[in-house]
Amino acid sequence: MPSPEAFLAAVVPEAKIQNVVSNRALQPPEPGEVAIKITATAVNPVDWKMRDYNAFINEYPAVLGSDAPGQIVALWARRKYNSTFFQQYCKMPAVLVSKTPNNISDEQAAGVSLALVTSVTAFYDKKGHGLPPPWEKGGPQVERGKAVAIIGGASSVGQYAIQLARLSGFEKIVTNVSPENHQFLKELGAHVVLDRARPSPEDFKAQSAGCRWTSCLMPSRLKTTAASEVVTVFVVHPEAIDPEAIEIKQVLRIGGSPALRYLSEPMAKHLGSEDGYIAKKNLFAVE
Repeated sequence: MPSPEAFLAAVVPEAKIQNVVSNRALQPPEPGEVAIKITATAVNPVDWKMRDYNAFINEYPAVLGSDAPGQIVALWARRKYNSTFFQQYCKMPAVLVSKTPNNISDEQAAGVSLALVTSVTAFYDKKGHGLPPPWEKGGPQVERGKAVAIIGGASSVGQYAIQLARLSGFEKIVTNVSPENHQFLKELGAHVVLDRARPSPEDFKAQSAGCRWTSCLMPSRLKTTAASEVVTVFVVHPEAIDPEAIEIKQVLRIGGSPALRYLSEPMAKHLGSEDGYIAKKNLFAVE
C-alpha cells in the first residue's frame, strides 16, 4: 500500500500555540528507514509540556507525539518531524521498530514505548542506576537479594518500572499507590505496596531500607528515606533532599537519540514479535 502525497497531522504552528490539523507531505525514500501508516497514537504528558513550555522543539511548525503502532508501507526519506506521531504517516529507523504481537491491540501498543524507555533509562542507562539490562548475559539476576523502592507505581512509567525490576531479579520491590491499585501492582511484581496517602515517614523508611530508589512521581519523601541514591525523571526541589546524604540522578533522555541507541535498539529487538517480552508475558502492556 503506497503512502499518499498528502496526509493529516496535528501541527504546532508556533511556540506555545495549540495544535492545528493540517496537511503534510513527505519526500522520496532513503535506505534504512521505514514508512509507517499510524493506526493509533498515545497522548503523553511530555507532549503538551513540550508544546506549552517550548521544550525540545528546535523548529516550527512542529509535529509532536511519542508513541504509536502502525503498518509498515514503504521505505521513507529523512525529513524534520517525520518520526513523530500526531499524524497519519511517519518514518522511523527500522532498528527502532518492534513488531506488534498478537496478544495486544494497536491501542494498547500505542502506550508502550515512551513509558517503557523512560523506565529502561532509569534502570539501565549509565546516568541512572547503570544496571546490566535483562537482555544481556547475567541481567535477569543482577539484583538478586537486593531491593528497590519505586515511587508512583501506578503511573505508566511506574508500572513498567515494577516489571523491569522483576526482570532484573530484585527480591523486594516496594512501591506506594492508592488502595484500589494495591492488588494490581502486586500482580505486576511488587512485593510491598503502601498506601500513598497514609503511611508515616517511619513506615516508608522501614519498608524501603537498603533499597535502590526510582522515582516516577515527584519525590516528596526523600528526606525520610534511607536511600543513598535516587533516580528520578523530575527536577527535585532543593528542600526535598539532604544533599549530604542522598545522590540524585535525573534521567531525561529521548529514546531514539544516538546517545541512548545502545539501549533502545536492543529493547526494540526483544520487545515485539511472537517471541518477545510482551508475547511471552514477561512484560504486560500498560492500559
